[in-house]
Amino acid sequence: MAVRSGTFGPSALATPANAITLARLFITPVLLAIIVRDGATWPALAFWIVLAGTDGVDGYLARRHGTTRSGAFLDPLADKFLVLGAMAALVAKDVFWWLPVALIAVREIGISLYRTWVSRRGISVPARWWAKVKTVVQEVAVGFALLPLTEDNPTPANVVLWAGVVLALVTGAQYLLDGRRLRDAV
Repeated sequence: MAVRSGTFGPSALATPANAITLARLFITPVLLAIIVRDGATWPALAFWIVLAGTDGVDGYLARRHGTTRSGAFLDPLADKFLVLGAMAALVAKDVFWWLPVALIAVREIGISLYRTWVSRRGISVPARWWAKVKTVVQEVAVGFALLPLTEDNPTPANVVLWAGVVLALVTGAQYLLDGRRLRDAV
């Protein structure tokens, strides 16, 4: 397969997008420790915005320089580690109730396993636009929870979190239906 100049082939590992994704993956534990130690603070919120924002940056770079199989694996892993890790830290701080976070975690793990299972049968279930919206809504929920201005009123964060749960469950069902339709077509 010919690769355009300035782009990377699908098997490339050392790409700018992967470097940002790996940096997000390795820096996330620092943010989680800050959340568990301090809760809602301006530094935690700023750190969160930077890390969550890098998801858009590595996606932009991947589209510009060519997507890779390693990026297709690493990016969702880094996203889930960041979002679910932050939510778990907020559960530990009694900011979030465990139930919505557990529902999101079960959905994320279940769909990841399902997509892996169908991909081994040669079927690719692409991400849907609403799944990307789901991720952004969950990131906004964490942002509200880390915002010191709403520390005494967790309602905005919890409302957005439950919206993220609804989107997670609906998009999870969409993935299952898409996978079934694609399997039936093979």
